[in-house]
Amino acid sequence: MRDLTPREIVGQLDEHIVGQADAKRAVAVAIRNRWRRQRLSEDMRAEVAPKNILMIGPTGVGKTEIARRLAKLTGAPFIKVEATKFTEVGYYGRDVESIIRELVENAIGLVQEQERTSVQKEAEQRTEDRLLDLLVPRPATIDVSADAPDAGERYERTREKMRGMLRAGELEERTVEITIEQKAVPMMLTGTGLEQTDFDLQGMFEKILPKNTQRRQLTVAEARGVLFDQQCEALINPEKVNAQAIDLAENLGIVFLDEIDKVTASEQSKSADVSRQGVQRDLLPIVEGTTVQTKYGYVRTDHVLFIAAGAFHRSKPSDLMPELQGRFPIRVELSGLTRDDFVRILTEPNSALTKQYAALMNTEGVELLFTKDGIDELAACAFHVNEQTQNIGARRLYTIMERLLEEVSFEAPDMGLGRVTVNAAYVKERLNDVVENEDLSKYIL
Repeated sequence: MRDLTPREIVGQLDEHIVGQADAKRAVAVAIRNRWRRQRLSEDMRAEVAPKNILMIGPTGVGKTEIARRLAKLTGAPFIKVEATKFTEVGYYGRDVESIIRELVENAIGLVQEQERTSVQKEAEQRTEDRLLDLLVPRPATIDVSADAPDAGERYERTREKMRGMLRAGELEERTVEITIEQKAVPMMLTGTGLEQTDFDLQGMFEKILPKNTQRRQLTVAEARGVLFDQQCEALINPEKVNAQAIDLAENLGIVFLDEIDKVTASEQSKSADVSRQGVQRDLLPIVEGTTVQTKYGYVRTDHVLFIAAGAFHRSKPSDLMPELQGRFPIRVELSGLTRDDFVRILTEPNSALTKQYAALMNTEGVELLFTKDGIDELAACAFHVNEQTQNIGARRLYTIMERLLEEVSFEAPDMGLGRVTVNAAYVKERLNDVVENEDLSKYIL
């Protein structure tokens, strides 16, 4: 876990997300408290529970992005789940513990990547040696008779010469034959959902069924990647990976529960309310702290950080079950986006949409230049459409930008070197008709 202060965390989030200072401060403190907890005595550490967060605000204002960036920033396993999925047809009654199983799968991926990095040098050396074995097969026996006293030396000289050529990239197109082991899920399991059960049925069948291997002719360039993966797998201890992943998920895991407001009681049918209340009751144990069985081992959720989010347009947090409310002691309200916010979103973040489109067009030799009045007009259009139709927050900018740059994106390959200046007049010419026609903008923007 990276040693970041709350101020540093907020600073990092500021590079990608505009505004929402209260939400950023809340998550920054929550993450720092995890770092602090790791430095407590074992007895005290067990008693300190994470302070789960409830984010309240309209769609498209940065709730999901804050949680996602936070996980990436800290290297924590992260999963986003829409609470409404558990009430939809085909999902109702689905085991909510699958959330934790997916979180552990995410942690497994993170740990495996770390382990691959740690064994990279040795795996590369083994891969090189294996390629040389294929390119210069070692004789079963080397003639050491009086007539050929230096046969072994000649072989080693040839091997080292080939090693130099291999490192220089001179043998990339040479063909070698390698053995590839295919791990197939038995047909009786595919499509049944049993591949994701608590028990590692696939692993069990792999042990009792014969291995499915095949010989393939590949170039050295192609074989290098396959052999490197094989060597990494041989060097990495799966039991160690599983144990580290479980520890990572238990102590640093972040679960983002989106649309939590959609599972509150409403004025609709009683059957719908029963479904929503059922989801809340199912979520309660994993948020409060329970043990979930996964195919990698048992996982406790006591110290997983849960961040719930919802617009709460037709409901309020107090409509949630009291027990569930109590598990989200930190509540932050995210504000709707103003016209000035749209200007900042288009210009300030490192990955602002204007910078993204400029970089994309630059690959075609076209310079895309956004002027200040052009950005102001774009922000005004997005804000206006959100007010007149459904407010989808910053996501409106994606549809606006695609509509605005549709022509230049299509023509760019045939334009050659050139410049396109996106000023206020350019924006008005391409967007005014749609923006002013409310019925049309509902479908296009």
